Amino acid sequence: MYVILGASGQVGSAIVDHILAKKLPVKAVIHNREKASAIKEKGTEVAIADAMDLNSLIEAFKGGDTLFALTPETGKTEDVLGETKAILENYNKAIRQSSIKKVVGLSSIGAQYSEGTGNLLMSYMLEHAFEDLPVQQIFIRPAYYYSNWLAQLPEIKKSGTLPTFYPTDLALPMISPMDVASFVAEVLVEDNESKIYEIVGPQKLSSDDVAAAFSTALGKEVKAKQILRKDWDVTLQKIGFSPDASKNFIDMAQTVVNGKTDPENKETTVVTLKTRISEYLENALRDN
Repeated sequence: MYVILGASGQVGSAIVDHILAKKLPVKAVIHNREKASAIKEKGTEVAIADAMDLNSLIEAFKGGDTLFALTPETGKTEDVLGETKAILENYNKAIRQSSIKKVVGLSSIGAQYSEGTGNLLMSYMLEHAFEDLPVQQIFIRPAYYYSNWLAQLPEIKKSGTLPTFYPTDLALPMISPMDVASFVAEVLVEDNESKIYEIVGPQKLSSDDVAAAFSTALGKEVKAKQILRKDWDVTLQKIGFSPDASKNFIDMAQTVVNGKTDPENKETTVVTLKTRISEYLENALRDN
C-alpha cells in the first residue's frame, strides 16, 4: 500500500489521484479530519495524523510498504527547523515500527547546502533523516512552483503589479506542481533504486516573464515590482509569518538571489518536465 503524507495538499492530493488511477491501494494521511469524507469518496483509505504525534503516525503507517514524505511548512511556527527536526524524528521512529520498505521524499532544489539557506534546510534535513534505516530512499528536488505566484493574485488584480522578492530580471528554474505530482507518482510506483532527482520546467523564468504570463492570462497589463530588501521582514509579518518563519524565508530568498538554486547536477538525475507557465495559469485562473 502507498501511504501519502500531506494528502490534502495540492501535490499530495494529485499524487493520490494518480495512484488511484493505476488501480493501486492508497492510504491518504491528512491532518484535518473535516477533509476526510471528500477524500474517502475518491476510493482511498484515510488516516488522520499529526506529524508531531508519533502514535498517530505509527497508526497511519500500518499496512504500508511505500511512503511519500514531506516537511510541512506553515509560516506560523516559532521554531521552523526545530519543529522540522522533531517531525522527521517521528517519521523515522514510525517507519521503524512499520512495514515501509521505500521512502520517496519531496525535497527542493538547493537541498545540498547544510547551512545558511533558511527554509531550504528543511529539505536538507529530510534527505538525511533516514540514513540509519534499511529502506530504499528517493528524493525529488523540484524547482520553484508556478503556484507560488498565485498568492499575489489579489494585488495583481487590484493594481496590475506582481510583487517579488527577487530582481525582476533574475531567471530561475520553475515548474508546475501538477507535473511534480505526476512525476512523484511514477517514482513511487516504478523506481526501485535509491537516487536523487532534480526536476525543472521547460525554461527558466524571471519575475518579468511571470508578469507577462499573467498579462496574457488575465488580459490586462501586469508589471513585476521588486520588494526592497529592507522591507522583506515587515512584508512577511504583515501576512502572518512568525519572526522565526520570516527569518528562514528571508535566508531562503537571499539564497535564491545569490544564484544557489539551480540544479546541483552532481550525482543527481536532472529531469525536464513539459508544462509551461502559460498553460498552468490558463488552468489555474479559469475560475478566478
